Amino acid sequence: MNTTESQTQRTAPPVPFEPELADALEKLGPALENVPLSNDDIPQWRAHVAAADPSLDELRDRGRFEVRELLVPGPDGAPDVPLLVARPAGLHQQAPVLYHMHGGGMISGTHRTGVQAILQEWAEPLEMIVVSVGYRLAPEHPYPAAIEDCHAGLRWVAQHATALGADPQRIIIAGGSAGGGLTAALALMARDRQGPGILGQLMMCPMLDDHNDTPSAIQMTGLGVWDRHANELGWTAHLGGDRGGSEVSCYGAAARATDLSGLPPAYLDVGAAETYRDEGVQYATRIWQAGGDAELHVWAGGFHGFDQMAPHAGVSRDARRARFRWLCRLLSR
Repeated sequence: MNTTESQTQRTAPPVPFEPELADALEKLGPALENVPLSNDDIPQWRAHVAAADPSLDELRDRGRFEVRELLVPGPDGAPDVPLLVARPAGLHQQAPVLYHMHGGGMISGTHRTGVQAILQEWAEPLEMIVVSVGYRLAPEHPYPAAIEDCHAGLRWVAQHATALGADPQRIIIAGGSAGGGLTAALALMARDRQGPGILGQLMMCPMLDDHNDTPSAIQMTGLGVWDRHANELGWTAHLGGDRGGSEVSCYGAAARATDLSGLPPAYLDVGAAETYRDEGVQYATRIWQAGGDAELHVWAGGFHGFDQMAPHAGVSRDARRARFRWLCRLLSR
């Protein structure tokens, strides 16, 4: 990047938030104070994220869903991996699987994080089994712990699909934020290790590029949710001193991949007013350039995670409908 380009990025005005989202963001004020900026802040951030996790009874929703938690073999020499397995009550056999990786900046979250909305919006109407993986968190467990846990869990699901009542040929991987980045990395790993097979990959506001220096990251510094400073903390916890260097693997940061061919169909969405906008656009573009199948949505005025934090805003409803329609098309192929 030359000096003129760098100055332009620093001085460019931030993208305005969509009016409904701006109102919601203002009301989130106190909650944003929990966003971590140093390792000392991580315990409080984890507690804040965990406080929003549903209980098993809440997930079961008075018998609407069958929910259980399992421990399955982890990577060689590593602990077992926790999985949450949930399905609509009375679901038929050979159902498709939504394999979910939670968000949380690589430093927080559990296998219950974000699952309630997935059950209600995708699992029930599309008659899907949801399996959510509880991968190990950084900085206590840096790369490759998280992605290897995700791959071990996916491998177990594929191997035990019949016992789960699932169709091993219809496994879709999905995640938001850090989980979106892990989704991209898992698709690469499954391709390179010749399995398990994946029908599609759904990435919501994915955390892809450890360089943390795209125009959108610079432009939106200090604004919205999970800005460049918080993002630096997450990436550094995950990759340590390798962050931003030449030795980072594509399984640690998917944007590092030099070959994006041979991947399953992809869905990516980002907000126009968030840190991850440009890396998401670039990743989708590179999939197309490699001859792949990708659908990209950039939602005007959207901050990071806007559809979860302002679910009733018009743009949030549009974003959720677009994901649902893509899943419907994928499952009908």
